[in-house]
Amino acid sequence: MSTLYSTKVTAVGGRSGTIRSEDGLLDLQLALPTALGGKGGATNPEQLFAAGYAACFENAVIHVTRGKAEKVKDDDIVVVAEVGMSPNGQGGFALSVALDVTITGLDQVTAEAIVAAAHEVCPYSNAVKGNIDVVITVTAD
Repeated sequence: MSTLYSTKVTAVGGRSGTIRSEDGLLDLQLALPTALGGKGGATNPEQLFAAGYAACFENAVIHVTRGKAEKVKDDDIVVVAEVGMSPNGQGGFALSVALDVTITGLDQVTAEAIVAAAHEVCPYSNAVKGNIDVVITVTAD
């Protein structure tokens, strides 16, 4: 299998450091969230993961509708990703994900079928399958 795309991001300083992509387009300060005892004021890995998953999942929905009568426009789909972190009971931590998907212009049954198919093709969904609990809510608007 050939790689379609790859990127590199360098992190220095952990949760209170910086991240920078090799092309310089991503160049951010990080901060431990106040909910975890940090000072906040900058983004954190969970926000970045939620942003990536939401955008990727939305594109998977678009991908699934290509070639079908139920095509949807980019602006007809809204994906809100919530990433949670909790203790895993073994001294480490686990992530959870909730995806709230709203699709305008489709009936509920069709929207649910498209989202289920998108969950099968989305690279983020495939990466976390069996490792992270993912709950998906679908709303046809």
